[in-house]
Amino acid sequence: MLTAVSGDRREDPTAVGQWAASGRDMSKPYIAIVDDDSAFASYLRTFLSLRGYDARYYTRGDELLAAMKQAEAPDAVLLDVMMPGLDGMATLRAIKATRPDAQVIMLSGRNTAATIVEAVRAGATDYVVKPDDPEGLGEIALDVAIKNAIEKNRLVSEITELRQQLTDDEDVAVWGTSESMRRIATVIEQVGDSDVAVLIRGESGVGKELVSRAIHQRSIRRNKPFVKVNCAALPAELLESELFGHEKGAFTGAANTRIGKFEQADSGTLMLDEIGEMKPALQAKLLHVLQDAEFTKLGSNKRVEVDVRIVAATNRDLEKMMVTGDFREDLYYRLRVIELTVPALRERRDEIPTLTDSFVSRYSRKYKRTPPRISPALRQLFLQYEWPGNIRELENMIKRLVILQDEQLVFSEIERALRKVPATLAGAAAPAEAPQLAPAVAAPLSPGAQTAPLLPETDLASDVDEAASLQPAAEAADESSGSLAAVAKAAAMKAERALIEKTLTQVHWNRRKAAQSLGVSYKTLLNKIKECAISRD
Repeated sequence: MLTAVSGDRREDPTAVGQWAASGRDMSKPYIAIVDDDSAFASYLRTFLSLRGYDARYYTRGDELLAAMKQAEAPDAVLLDVMMPGLDGMATLRAIKATRPDAQVIMLSGRNTAATIVEAVRAGATDYVVKPDDPEGLGEIALDVAIKNAIEKNRLVSEITELRQQLTDDEDVAVWGTSESMRRIATVIEQVGDSDVAVLIRGESGVGKELVSRAIHQRSIRRNKPFVKVNCAALPAELLESELFGHEKGAFTGAANTRIGKFEQADSGTLMLDEIGEMKPALQAKLLHVLQDAEFTKLGSNKRVEVDVRIVAATNRDLEKMMVTGDFREDLYYRLRVIELTVPALRERRDEIPTLTDSFVSRYSRKYKRTPPRISPALRQLFLQYEWPGNIRELENMIKRLVILQDEQLVFSEIERALRKVPATLAGAAAPAEAPQLAPAVAAPLSPGAQTAPLLPETDLASDVDEAASLQPAAEAADESSGSLAAVAKAAAMKAERALIEKTLTQVHWNRRKAAQSLGVSYKTLLNKIKECAISRD
């Protein structure tokens, strides 16, 4: 047995392998040598040690594979091509099957083109002829190959960390902090090791695709393809070709043979988004594929076998569609083995602050912008808004905020949307779904104004009362017009004029101070003074 080498201890040349995890120097790159020639392996150990590497020696490929299961993967592997038992090429394939990012340098006594091509195709990082020249050119080539492999390994690690960081951000964007989303996450973990179909339901923009990807990433198919098809994006004829592919000449315009999404997703996961938009005739063919795991391309009689997990998503009422005959009942139950319903954002408002901060962090990194500070007033509007576009709408709004670095634009956009909610008329109760606005939002400037953070509450209460007292006069003056919009506009104009005049008087007509006090831009205030015909006299 080969003994572990530490300090001046020597390895037994008749041994079969070595592993000394306890003696691992974590400050040095770890290089594994796999070669049945103990003399050459000893030379490599010295060569690598002099260059600051922690080198470990194995005489057979299966020894390295066993060691990699028990401990960390090497930063690089020097692998002999010709070995008894499990040869170098077979060992390479086994390493790449379990550690796709492993950096493997193939070593050989001969420079054979066919072997080099085979090694590269199998995933080798490099191919180096064993150094034996007196000028040391072989050693230089080996040294360069090792340095390149270690650098590549470092880059791969950084990319993996960045992807994990993005995945963590994505998890926040999907799961948030609500109990309902945590229950969905629990179900996903429970079905991760199975291949059952999952039906995801929810409004547009709630994150059904992200939930689908989470199902894939937590399944045994995580290293296989994830393929998405939007069933609403194509007419039925083209959708069939998109799903199953076609042969050349199958229909007008089919100039070449094409594989479909099912073949692309083989061994992986296929997401059928907007499944409720699929026509019944195509639903029948889809059902056949789910039952038999095979299909035929358009224009072909040859059967194609596939192994695909199906995740379907919809915002439609499939039960009603079954009653009307627009959705097949047998397909419904085939897809609905596991059902997940993603709640709308308005049903989990407590997640909005977390989602907001997550999106700010993500898109500030992506667009290389300074993370904007979101004022308490805007955060309060976020909590009051109904978010009809759900998480997607919030995400896009944060993108605009990060890129434009102007909170006023987002603020006024939400205010305009809130104004469109039906207000209480003639003492009637407001609709249950209408958000109850804070006093600061109840008396904004007109929809054309570019509104900024709200006025302090100490100055606002009396101003709102005064503005409201002007509304009956405005209604009396304009009710003959017969237009509710005209009445509202006139009342708003009078309220704005009164508020602006009072503020200008308080600051002795310093318009910049007035604009700051009113929470609008200087240009907006000048426009309002002109529009309301306000003069200092």
